[in-house]
Amino acid sequence: MVIEYDSFQTTDKEPFGAVEKATKVDFQIKVHASDEIQKVVLHVAKDGHWDTEHQVVMDLKNPYFYTDFVPKSSGLYFYYFEVKTLNERCFYGCIDGGFGGEGTIYNNRRDVQMYQLTVVDHVESIPDWYKHGVAYQIFVDRFNNGNADKHVNNPKPNSFIYGRKTDLPMYIRNKKQEVVRWDFYGGNLLGIEQKIPYLKQLGVTVIYLSPIFEAMSNHRYDTGDYLKIDPMLGTLDDFDSLVTAIHNAGMHLILDGVFNHVGVNSRYFNQSGYYDTVGAEQSMDSPYYPWFTFTKYPKEYDSWWGVTDLPTVNKSNPDFQQFIYGAKDSVIDYWTSRGVDGWRLDVADELPDEFIMGIRRSLDKYPDRILIGEVWEDASHKMAYGRRRHYLEGGMLQAVMNYPLRKLIIRVLTGDLRPSEWWLELMTLKENYPKTTFNYNFNNIGSHDTERILTLLHGNREWLEQAYGLLFTLPGVPCLYYGDEAGLTGGKDPENRAYFPWKSADRALQNTVTKWYQWRKKHSWINEAKFSPFYLGDYGIGFTYCKDDKKILIVLNTSINPHEIHANDFMLDTVPCVLCSEVKKCLIGKTMEKSSIEVIEDF
Repeated sequence: MVIEYDSFQTTDKEPFGAVEKATKVDFQIKVHASDEIQKVVLHVAKDGHWDTEHQVVMDLKNPYFYTDFVPKSSGLYFYYFEVKTLNERCFYGCIDGGFGGEGTIYNNRRDVQMYQLTVVDHVESIPDWYKHGVAYQIFVDRFNNGNADKHVNNPKPNSFIYGRKTDLPMYIRNKKQEVVRWDFYGGNLLGIEQKIPYLKQLGVTVIYLSPIFEAMSNHRYDTGDYLKIDPMLGTLDDFDSLVTAIHNAGMHLILDGVFNHVGVNSRYFNQSGYYDTVGAEQSMDSPYYPWFTFTKYPKEYDSWWGVTDLPTVNKSNPDFQQFIYGAKDSVIDYWTSRGVDGWRLDVADELPDEFIMGIRRSLDKYPDRILIGEVWEDASHKMAYGRRRHYLEGGMLQAVMNYPLRKLIIRVLTGDLRPSEWWLELMTLKENYPKTTFNYNFNNIGSHDTERILTLLHGNREWLEQAYGLLFTLPGVPCLYYGDEAGLTGGKDPENRAYFPWKSADRALQNTVTKWYQWRKKHSWINEAKFSPFYLGDYGIGFTYCKDDKKILIVLNTSINPHEIHANDFMLDTVPCVLCSEVKKCLIGKTMEKSSIEVIEDF
């Protein structure tokens, strides 16, 4: 038996990808069998409702079987096909791994891998400034000290300050590998404001800051006081001045919101007694006691991944909800009203959907704001703590940090992923994500949680050029991690958090990155264009954009050898037919140098 169905093709499934609830989805499948086909059945199950499958016998319009399905509510749906002939019964689903596109035949129902259908409640609105943005992430302590004499503001107790900015970062740990002395370079808000001309010259339009609220550590993911700027970074006046300067430069500001946990020495937990409040560990009568879950009071409590320095907050606690987003003077309201343009939610998987929805409702009181979540996997079907997450289905997250795309970029450049595999995984992301999410995800090739991109690419500058090219030409909002454009290297934390090398930056690399920033600003329309990826044999990847009378073709040789492009190298199945001949005409006979990238406009 031969079955033909490809979820990437609108001839087989229309419309492509995620849909809005109450949208009719048309299915068409072709079956070739040696004996009489008795019936072909479409099976659709809503996530978690596996015992109430929707089953419909498909109509025959020789040689195709067709039907439609209308999802009545938002959520994830999964589907497969059943084929029954006089002598045979089999099933057709996606290939193992949950990939879209062409599927495979299964003989046993229990083995079937089902296709995913993402259904959203409504299409998300995305602010124009974010849609067309090019971003830059700053780890504040490591960027720039703006004080004229370079003194460090308000050094913290039991910490150390590096003797020179060129010193490599390190931790001082105890026998349990706990950090016992935090290290600081002294970067501050004034330093960022002073470097706005540099960022503007680079081409940045969106600045994303690591946490800036008072905390004990240098990374400040251990919040001490949500309503206070960390004194090492400056004052509230410094913050207001920075916001004004960013906006005057035509830029926008995104803050990091860390609401899953707080610092053990925060005013809310207050283990050390540093704050004048009565913290949860000090008394069960503390107003903050209900915020936390103690297993053996006061020394044993829930903490983030068992890190005792980071007590986990009970996000279902009404008082905490009011404090973060519900009250008129909530954390979200306080800082957003001061001009913050968006928030990135740390460890979004740890925050209940209802909590994220509450933050979004609070943020929506202000026009043109964005809410981004930290998610490391395909966020369209993420499971966390045994529960499916629905934060991309409307009214919650508008985008997520696009770590899956980062992984695809690195793996295809280093040879860990074949071009055909790159194409399949990218197309599956495109199919699974709501269109606004895929088009406007917060893309990166590095962050404070990853190895530096140049280190990951083994110092290969050709690969680095390709990585930057993909970051700035693929759909989404590109975000560069500070210092990557200056040639910083390093493994994971703390090595990836060195001070910006202002006196020894790699100027050639900065010029390259500037070129890509400026290119993307001039081509901000590509996120609204039709995006179609393809691949070339076992050596190349590419994609096209088409919008109105504008066209762009990007092609990369991901191999370590030059390649002449031949007619039979192309896999253009998802490229519009009207462009296929033009792509071939443009590329056939062309020799691509090893590890190269080319951008061809109006081809």
